[in-house]
Amino acid sequence: MNNLKVSVRTMCLSGFLLCVGLMAAALFFQYVQHLEPCPLCIVQRWFVIAIGLALLIGALHNPRVWGQRVYGLFAALFAGLGAAVAARQVWIQNLPPDKQPGCGFDLDTMLSSFPLLKTATLVWAGTSDCAAVTWRFLSLSMAGWMLVVFAGFIVLGFVLVFSKASSRT
Repeated sequence: MNNLKVSVRTMCLSGFLLCVGLMAAALFFQYVQHLEPCPLCIVQRWFVIAIGLALLIGALHNPRVWGQRVYGLFAALFAGLGAAVAARQVWIQNLPPDKQPGCGFDLDTMLSSFPLLKTATLVWAGTSDCAAVTWRFLSLSMAGWMLVVFAGFIVLGFVLVFSKASSRT
């Protein structure tokens, strides 16, 4: 049987390109479809960008095994944090209407008005905007799909961490 070997550079570049596609889709939904992102959506975007940067650096560096583990660890860490935010938003979206958080400040207002720790607490609490489901595909909200995507990035990160693939081709 023929073993299919994918280089570390290819895995990192593919993951980076997926992040670019996700950000392009987010901007399309925001500026073309006029779906305004809530604070939790914006934080998820930050984690997609962080994952993309870690993978881009990994692709450009084309490291040996120790380096692929470092980049994989960062990708998995950022993806895990992004998954936590997406899971929180899915949980908020599935609360009964009387239990959903009320209206809150937008992220820019929070960042300019409150210290970082207070802003993080307010963002984590969510707002009524975070509970609104304005788009679905195959019965999953955008937050639900992001949870799936972040889970995929966690898997990619662990593949990079635990594989002994040679990155030098």
